[in-house]
Amino acid sequence: MNGNTGRSVCGLTAAASLVAALSASVGRAAEATYLPDATASKVVTVTRGETAAAGIAVFTQAVAIKETGPKETVARFGEVYAFSPAFLAVHQDEPTMISFRNLQPDDEHDFMLVDPAGNVLMRVVLPPLQETSYVFTFHRAGLFTFYCTMHQPDMSGQILVLAPKRG
Repeated sequence: MNGNTGRSVCGLTAAASLVAALSASVGRAAEATYLPDATASKVVTVTRGETAAAGIAVFTQAVAIKETGPKETVARFGEVYAFSPAFLAVHQDEPTMISFRNLQPDDEHDFMLVDPAGNVLMRVVLPPLQETSYVFTFHRAGLFTFYCTMHQPDMSGQILVLAPKRG
């Protein structure tokens, strides 16, 4: 298997997961931006002003874009962006501030969070050259996936919610 084949399989898996997530939550996914509703808040609470016990910064990263090339890569794959880091670990019931920093001056991104069952929990826009912060409190352990719906199949990641910390 060559490097491109492995990448295609991973990309197809992420794209298939995104399509499944969007299909599972058609009504909410069509909205431009929203935080978890009453049902989704049983899984994760997302606020702006709450005090956090921990903090994580997540950056948007331009991997290959038309302005800086490489031209062959952009021609073959289009513009490629990533979240950095693309894997986060948090503890259940521990308020964690996640600050998203969109480093691109001319590209908007978004953040869509999906639960382990494929239900879309939230979607927010990440404007160019801005920091957007939320306090996330996950109420269930498990592996959650997040996407930039505008830059698929590459711009995605996961949040592993660990059991609560023991005092």
